Amino acid sequence: MHITEQASNGVVVLHPVGRIDSGSTGEFESVLMSAIGGDGTRIVVDMAQLSYISSAGLRSLLVAAKAARAKRGSIVLSAMAPHIREMFDVSGFSSLFQIHADAAAAVAALEG
Repeated sequence: MHITEQASNGVVVLHPVGRIDSGSTGEFESVLMSAIGGDGTRIVVDMAQLSYISSAGLRSLLVAAKAARAKRGSIVLSAMAPHIREMFDVSGFSSLFQIHADAAAAVAALEG
């Protein structure tokens, strides 16, 4: 897995590429937690190039979302492949996150 990061109008956009599994979850969670930073941080995890996310990856998202909320921030998700969206739906995680069609829509939602 590889993660790039960019800023767009005060929103941090993370672009994980590949698989988030037991071997890469630690790095993924570390990047998420580092991106949270100070109060009010807004983060988009753009999943357009993500091929797989394990239950450990889901847990990392949940941990980071709780940490962001504690600092009055938020994490939203975008561009999920159908098989990843199905995993979020089955696990109930779809109700825990805002999910947008693409990163631009997610950034726009956080700016509003």
